[in-house]
Amino acid sequence: MLEQLVELINPTGTLGIVGVYMAPDPGAADEAAKQGQFPLPWGKVFDKALTIGTGQCPVKRYNLFLRDLIIAGRARPSFIVSHRLPLEEAASAYRKFDERRDGYTKVILKPGQRPSARA
Repeated sequence: MLEQLVELINPTGTLGIVGVYMAPDPGAADEAAKQGQFPLPWGKVFDKALTIGTGQCPVKRYNLFLRDLIIAGRARPSFIVSHRLPLEEAASAYRKFDERRDGYTKVILKPGQRPSARA
């Protein structure tokens, strides 16, 4: 995907990669992703004189704003939750998430909660 972005960006343009961290993923489709690496066509980046910026998203800057959107019903982030599990299942849930198994994407753990998964 980054290779395609480099192709699309105009000469002297900027590629910003914010809040993306690619950890090694043994179940990934290619060897680079398995090692947690992004292949980037550096020759094309230099030829086009692109600027690349990276960094983590400043989450705390947006917390109150996003909370207010949720309270007002204008944002519904729960669609990303794949599983709601009791705290006792944390070890199994982390293992399945790490292995990218059974649709584990975002898990909420709560003491005493009954297991459920989105359909």
